Amino acid sequence: MKKFSASTWLLFLIPSFLGILLFLIPIPTDEGWKVTIAVLAGLMAGEIESFVPWVMLVILVIAALGSLAFIAKKENTSDTVPFFEKLFNVNLFWTLTRVVAAVFAFMVLFQVGPEPVWNENTGGLLLSGSGLLSFLFTIFLFAGLFLPLLMNFGLLEFFGTMMVKIMRPLFRLPGRSSIDALASWVGDGTIGVLLTSKQYEDNKYTQREAAIIGTTFSVVSITFAIVVIEEIGLGSYFLPYYGTVVLAGLILALIMPRIYPLAQKKTEFKDGSPQESLSEDVPDGQGLASHGLEKALEKANRNRSVANFFSDGMKNVLDMWIGVAPVVMAFGTIALILAEYTSTFVILGAPFEPYLNLLGVPEAAEAAQLMVVGFADMFLPAILGAGIESEMTRFVVATMSVTQLIYMSEVGGLLLGSKIPVNIFDLIVVFLLRTVIALPIVVGVAHLLF
Repeated sequence: MKKFSASTWLLFLIPSFLGILLFLIPIPTDEGWKVTIAVLAGLMAGEIESFVPWVMLVILVIAALGSLAFIAKKENTSDTVPFFEKLFNVNLFWTLTRVVAAVFAFMVLFQVGPEPVWNENTGGLLLSGSGLLSFLFTIFLFAGLFLPLLMNFGLLEFFGTMMVKIMRPLFRLPGRSSIDALASWVGDGTIGVLLTSKQYEDNKYTQREAAIIGTTFSVVSITFAIVVIEEIGLGSYFLPYYGTVVLAGLILALIMPRIYPLAQKKTEFKDGSPQESLSEDVPDGQGLASHGLEKALEKANRNRSVANFFSDGMKNVLDMWIGVAPVVMAFGTIALILAEYTSTFVILGAPFEPYLNLLGVPEAAEAAQLMVVGFADMFLPAILGAGIESEMTRFVVATMSVTQLIYMSEVGGLLLGSKIPVNIFDLIVVFLLRTVIALPIVVGVAHLLF
């Protein structure tokens, strides 16, 4: 192993330790266990609750007007394009999405236009002072600003080397993805999507790897899982409930990368180079730990500039505010309108009724529509399922809503707004496949418990 100065060792150890502390270590709060970055975001969200929807309106309007200003200019995807051009110069579809998001936000805050858009259960749910967009404003601020602690100082290189013999054969992923998965699992799915997107943009993941991580490991936080099981009236079952989520999640993580549509994604990086160009092999004569440390220290040594740290952090923040928030507002509102005002999800859920009957789930007709309504928002099945009499069925509904993973009001919208190579059709297929595969596992555990 090469020799490195004491300052390089400190440059690896201190930021990496702070990154672990902020993103990966849950701490106790009045609302349960949360990672520090989510606690900071929550505290700030509480302080600015009264005016943050107006701030989000300004951001969404800027995103729309900025994209309209570039509408006549061809999208430039090269690495040399100026940051702000890259931020606003998107294709026509995403320009229209940003315009729709700004219009929806205006309608919600001024309560003008059709009520289905600004109702408290649709657009109002997303853009209220305590709504998702308000929380995303603060979580994007803190997570984006401090994300370089995880990315720039060698932590990914070290863990990537240590975990490659586990992640590659089991999940068809590079070792470095273990940090993404862990950040999602104990932290928050939004943080995992953000981290994955940045790694993909930096040519650290292939298209297939980024799609697998984004749609398979962007799990909701433990805290949110607690909220779901409490809402459905089964708080005393939290341990078997979350154990079932973990069991089903791991089985799905083994299966999903090996089937359509994830298995069909290209094994090349964003810049078009093939997968073989990023080797994870350990050189002869070196152990995993020493090779991982060497790569980590080399990475840390290249990132000594404090100015670059904050510059990278603020670029992350703006990228999420401008690029991701409009997608969540536009697609989330449309999905919630369909759930609230139409029978779309009742019709779509009908094919699940015989499947649930076959598996022996009581009140299968009521549960069937809840198998698909979670695509709009992960919390909707818990809200709508609270009136179901059967405890077993409510357990199945609560567990499935977390296990399905893809919901448009957050993770789905974030994935579409990120650079991760998935489209709306991919997300629908992944959602349905996760539902079909996970149901027998979840129902099997439910039969043992009830």
